[in-house]
Amino acid sequence: MKKEKDKIRIIPLGGINEIGKNITAIEYKEDIIIIDCGLKFPEEEMFGIDIVIPDVSYLLKNSDKVKGIFLTHGHEDHIGALPYVLKELNVPVYGTKLTLGIVETKLKEHNLLSSVELKCVKPKDIVKLDSVSVEFIKVNHSIADSVAIAVHTPMGVIVHTGDFKIDYTPIDGAVADLGRFAELGKKGVLLMMADSTNVERPGYTMSEKTVGATFQDIFASAKGRIIVATFASNIHRIQQVITAAIKYGRKVAVSGRSMENIVAVAIELGYITVEEDTIINIDSINKYTDDKLVIVTTGSQGEPMSALSRMAASEHKKVNIIPGDLVIISATPIPGNEKLVSRVINQLFKKGAEVIYEALADVHVSGHACQEELKLMHTLVKPKFFMPVHGEFRHLKQHAELALKLGMPNSNVIIADNGDVIEVTRDSIKKSGTVTSGQVFVDGLGVGDVGNIVLRDRKHLSQDGILTVVVTIEKESGSVIAGPDIISRGFVYVRESEDLMEEARDIVKGSLKECEEKHITEWASIKSNIKEALRMFLYEKTKRKPMILPIIMEI
Repeated sequence: MKKEKDKIRIIPLGGINEIGKNITAIEYKEDIIIIDCGLKFPEEEMFGIDIVIPDVSYLLKNSDKVKGIFLTHGHEDHIGALPYVLKELNVPVYGTKLTLGIVETKLKEHNLLSSVELKCVKPKDIVKLDSVSVEFIKVNHSIADSVAIAVHTPMGVIVHTGDFKIDYTPIDGAVADLGRFAELGKKGVLLMMADSTNVERPGYTMSEKTVGATFQDIFASAKGRIIVATFASNIHRIQQVITAAIKYGRKVAVSGRSMENIVAVAIELGYITVEEDTIINIDSINKYTDDKLVIVTTGSQGEPMSALSRMAASEHKKVNIIPGDLVIISATPIPGNEKLVSRVINQLFKKGAEVIYEALADVHVSGHACQEELKLMHTLVKPKFFMPVHGEFRHLKQHAELALKLGMPNSNVIIADNGDVIEVTRDSIKKSGTVTSGQVFVDGLGVGDVGNIVLRDRKHLSQDGILTVVVTIEKESGSVIAGPDIISRGFVYVRESEDLMEEARDIVKGSLKECEEKHITEWASIKSNIKEALRMFLYEKTKRKPMILPIIMEI
């Protein structure tokens, strides 16, 4: 019986084979701890979907065991699903000061702030639970206050690096606690889960400081307004923009809702230091000459509704791009966003702005470790078992290869999938079954009410449109009283295709007549006959397959 108990179960519910919606459950005896709870932005074929969150049914089933959600940092792909999950799973949330500051803003929007217990921790803190304890370790990343998490169990230590890079000259001077990783490695680490985002890149990730130097050079020679687009959460980047602005006598205005929220939180909590009067309201930019202004904005990913995209399309209420503006896009496109970013850059150039982006200058550095930093982490932690996380399959595969090159036996490395249950004992690691996992779509206020069938319909509608057939039938005899009328949306323009519509009407009449002759009175059968006849006719005539929606009214 003892052998049965002595195992740790690692269950990734998101963040594996994908970039985004990171969430991992670690289960030992009566404790389940959740590391992160993120969202993912929709892919192109997810028509109308706002965000994608993980399916947490397994955690809801075992809610009595869940002791808390432990956050590594405040990026959307690690905290964005919290408001949705906390509505169903009321557990304490542990995070560092800035991370919880950002979480608070989210919970306020969802009216959840009063009902959720937020517990502020700092690096080196240890939270003791029934059978495990959770330690926070300082790491560097592209947002302040990032931590790795070490879970201490009687069977050994599990280290989850969170998102990290090794920056010897971070903006806030707080370097990663490499000494603690080495100490844990000396004592013996059972399993490490590590960030795989940049595993394909050789060498080291540049320090955030290099971006500051580039900003200083650009600001020194700029004559007009400077508009900097970056991630709202990258407060060290924003700090460097503010520092350069102060040096060259410019005021800073902030545009974009998420940017305004996070900058306000960061200034309030002391993560951004700024001289009085440097930050001005976006409404008062007209009071200053162009050479005295810097605008920090969202939209570095070309998102259609973001502030920078609206400026580029002349749809922004407060800021119009004018010749002489200098726009710095201080970010790399997330895979899949390249087209959007490219479109915005083209629009900005057309408006006469000068645009500086990563291909032209060092205006961005990654927040994730490259190969040499990953090797350093592996060498310090010396884990017995290794499971790569945070990346698409190719990243996980490359990271597994890296561990093998560093001398880890093949049987000690495991590549998991979302929903896999990974069982770890003192001397083995293996997959043992799966739990429910997947994605839940959030569309407007609806959570999970849009499923694959609805998406399939939306895709169908977007490609071939819809034809609605309206017929009125007499209840007694089944004969047609009015119609059929055909309404077309997104299929063909009715006026230009009158002949086609006329023929379509005849096809429907023929189908109804056939039903009458065969005494078919069931609505479902009549509808499917209409659909089938019309589908074949339209495909033959147009090689298109619109959605066909028969509506029958009885009198």
